[in-house]
Amino acid sequence: MSSIEKLLEIMSTLRHPQDGCPWDLQQDFASIAPYTIEEAYEVADAIARGDLAGLKDELGDLLFQVVFHARMAEERAAFDFEAVAAAIVDKMRRRHPHVFGDEQQRRTGMDEAGWESIKARERQAGAGSTTVSALDGVAQALPALKRAQKLGKRAARIGFDWPDSLGVRAKIDEEMAELRQAETDGGAARIAEEFGDLLFSLVNLARHLDVDAEQALRNANRKFERRFRHMERLVAASGEQLSELDLEAMERHWQRAKETTDG
Repeated sequence: MSSIEKLLEIMSTLRHPQDGCPWDLQQDFASIAPYTIEEAYEVADAIARGDLAGLKDELGDLLFQVVFHARMAEERAAFDFEAVAAAIVDKMRRRHPHVFGDEQQRRTGMDEAGWESIKARERQAGAGSTTVSALDGVAQALPALKRAQKLGKRAARIGFDWPDSLGVRAKIDEEMAELRQAETDGGAARIAEEFGDLLFSLVNLARHLDVDAEQALRNANRKFERRFRHMERLVAASGEQLSELDLEAMERHWQRAKETTDG
């Protein structure tokens, strides 16, 4: 028995109506979804830390999530793990004609326009008789920055975009002015709306600069945490309490932390 078969058997046992695990039996797609997202983030974290041993474990946890969802679907007679695997096999072959296609397709090679055309046909087939949008398939559950970048990229494919980053910078200036105006004469809802517009414009600038906005913010978060923790250690070493310092003193320690952590 292969490891995959053993894993499927374990999942079947955990979901057994009489002898299974009570917690596993209580779960459904909605209750498990947050764990699936969490495991995907833990995979990304292991990669960012260069922890290959941890990556192996996290990939196993993520695979278990796939098996869990497939098992619940199988119980509803919707699909099973084999169908999930078969679907991704078909999709990868379909999307890589330059690798798996006929001689002419392989000779043509990788074609970005062809790749997007294939995905567009898939979205159209999935939509059936409903109206097809260029934005179809951008998952609602994506982190907001990632989703904003994908929405902007999809719109850009049909020409709804600035020709260069200068246009985006002008839009950012415009949104900043509207946010300042909202702070002057708008309520909380208006301020939040304008702030969201500003964030969306910044994400579009990231796209034009070929920067992954989500990853850039993750890196900035890590940098801030690294500097802040070092500042706390510097303050503690001086016998002071960070919460008792004024802003000027905090700034001095912050600048020292920047020099010693980034220098």
